[in-house]
Amino acid sequence: MPDPLIARMRGFGATIFGEMSALAARTGAINLGQGFPDTDGPEPVLAAAKATIDEGRNQYPPARGIPDLRAAIAEHQRRFYDLRLDADRQVLVTVGATEAIAAAVLALCEPGDEVVTFEPYYDSYAATIALAGAARRTSVLRFPDFAVDEASLRAAFSPRTRLVLLNTPHNPTGKVFTRAELELIAQLAREHDAIVVTDEVYEHLTFDGAQHLPMATLPGMFERTLTISSGGKTFSTTGWKVGWLTGPEALVTACATVKQFLTYVGSGPFQPAIAAGLRLGDDFYRALAATMQEARDILTAGLVNAGLTVSRPAGTYFTIADAAALGATDGVDFCWRLPELCGVVGVPVSVFCDDKDAARTLVRFAYCKRPEVLTEAAGRLAGLGSTAGS
Repeated sequence: MPDPLIARMRGFGATIFGEMSALAARTGAINLGQGFPDTDGPEPVLAAAKATIDEGRNQYPPARGIPDLRAAIAEHQRRFYDLRLDADRQVLVTVGATEAIAAAVLALCEPGDEVVTFEPYYDSYAATIALAGAARRTSVLRFPDFAVDEASLRAAFSPRTRLVLLNTPHNPTGKVFTRAELELIAQLAREHDAIVVTDEVYEHLTFDGAQHLPMATLPGMFERTLTISSGGKTFSTTGWKVGWLTGPEALVTACATVKQFLTYVGSGPFQPAIAAGLRLGDDFYRALAATMQEARDILTAGLVNAGLTVSRPAGTYFTIADAAALGATDGVDFCWRLPELCGVVGVPVSVFCDDKDAARTLVRFAYCKRPEVLTEAAGRLAGLGSTAGS
């Protein structure tokens, strides 16, 4: 039988995260490839989920999410960013941020429209744009500082630009976009009458004094911005898949129209638990960022000791290292060999890029692991030496 997969999806196979996690399991290597924590979330959040199940609240939740979670999301946006939302009309609960992104792109893009995004990009962005029949236009963020290139970004816009798909704090680079960079993106979006869809799932994971600034808070941007986040990264519950999007009623309603035909609803007993998490005190959020910063520093030191050139992420779960200093010429090959070389798994950054040369020897490592695991990984990495390029 000829390949039955639609043509626009034939460039997408198994995700690199699944492949690298399988490699780690098969070889016994420490998995620093996939971005999931190896500890449970805060006890009040876990307890709330158990209580909800025991209470028998295990059937379909309301289509837009349970009212208490929508209220908690609106409270969160006001508490942290002074964004005032109508929880009934401007909030939609989704099955993780991935579904929120898919619902937004599918709801807002016609075939032939263009979506501007930055590369390296999270892999679901490219797949979702392809599913919509839209065209991807990218601007490259280059190692090691990943600053926005204004000329490149301006060139990515055209009369066909419909959406800007933005991720800050940024996976996989760990970059936190600056106010000046966000203002440039906002200016271009207004000039081209484009909608900004902004993925902010790492919003509470910023370090060294870096501040996350939501696009929706910039002057004139709320009415053309959909903001996406989730509880998975903040509360170490990635398997629960509770996400959300917020914004002006017309855009949220468009996404809800599509979302109902993707999963309809999901994660029913976990929604009250994420509501409880969003209402945790400021001490929780401070401790979360401090713990992740310490984890970043452990892994970064190990990568430097291994002889790699390393960027210093200002946020997220991830850091990027350049393996060229060890003689590596291809990051994909380097990552497949890493378990044999030192018993650690990473992810090649080039798989997140259209311009493969911009990230040819770059590798992403996740530090959302226990300190003892990171210390062991750092020790293993330190033994890489010159053998990596041999």
